[in-house]
Amino acid sequence: MNQRQISRINELAKKSREIGLTPEEKEEQHELRKQYILAYRRSLTAALDNIVIEKDGKEIPLSKKESIKS
Repeated sequence: MNQRQISRINELAKKSREIGLTPEEKEEQHELRKQYILAYRRSLTAALDNIVIEKDGKEIPLSKKESIKS
């Protein structure tokens, strides 16, 4: 997700509030939001994968839980 795509998401959100979107713009907005959420989840997962808990002086990485699919 690059800055241009994020700017486009914001433009479509503003236009949606002000005058509404065409069906094509709604589809574009939906696809851009899906991409944004996917990028956010990947970033969050990467950050959580780097968290280490120290227990009794030992570094133990966080264990993975069952994945939640939406």
